[in-house]
Amino acid sequence: MSDRPAQTVPAVHGTRAIDPDPAFERELSHHLRTRNDARALMELYGRFVQGESDFDGLMRRAIVRALARSVGDGVTVGRGVVFRHPETFEIGSGVFIGEQTMIQGRVDGTCRIGDRVWIGPQAYFDARDLVIEESVGWGPGAKVLGSSHTGLPPDVPIIQTDLEIKPVRIGAWADIGVNAVILPGVTVGRGAIVGAGAVVTEDVTPFSITAGVPAKFLKNR
Repeated sequence: MSDRPAQTVPAVHGTRAIDPDPAFERELSHHLRTRNDARALMELYGRFVQGESDFDGLMRRAIVRALARSVGDGVTVGRGVVFRHPETFEIGSGVFIGEQTMIQGRVDGTCRIGDRVWIGPQAYFDARDLVIEESVGWGPGAKVLGSSHTGLPPDVPIIQTDLEIKPVRIGAWADIGVNAVILPGVTVGRGAIVGAGAVVTEDVTPFSITAGVPAKFLKNR
C-alpha cells in the first residue's frame, strides 16, 4: 500500500459550465441532414471517428446531431464511439461519451440520455428502451442489457427464439461502477450507487448502495 495520502480534488465534468454550441455548427448539422441520408451520414462519421483533433471532435458531434432526434450543447463524442440507430437518440447538454463506447439502439426504440451524464470509455448500451436521467456517472466498461431471448420453445437454438425487450431506467444522480452490468427491466433509483463489477438483476432503491454478483443492498447513503 502506498504511503501517499489520498487526495480530494474538485469535480470537473459535473460542475463545468455548458456553453452554447456556435451557430455555424448547428447550421452545419442542418446542412448535413438535408443533403444526406442516414447511410451517407454514417459513412461520413467514419472519416472522423478515430481522429484526435478538435476538428475531428466537432465533426463527430455535428454528424451525430444530424442523425439523432436531438442533441444538446457541449456534447463530447470520444474517439471510436459506435452508434446503431442514432435516429432514435435524444442526448442532453453537457454529455460526455467516452472512447470506444457502443450505443446500440433499435429502429423503433427509445434512447434518452440526460444533461451532464458522464459515460466512461468502453461502455456498452443495449439501448432499445433506455432512459438515463441527468447527472449520472457511468463507469468505464459498464453495460446495459435491454433485451434477452425467451429460450422458448426449448427444442430450437436460443438465438432463434423471440427477443424480449424490457425498459431500463437510470435515475438522476446515480453512479454506476466500473464494469457493472444492468440487466433488462431494471430501474436504478435516483442517487443510488452501484458498485464496481456488480450484476444488477433487480430494482435499486433511491440513495442506496448496491454491490456484488448478483447485486445486493448494502446500505442507504
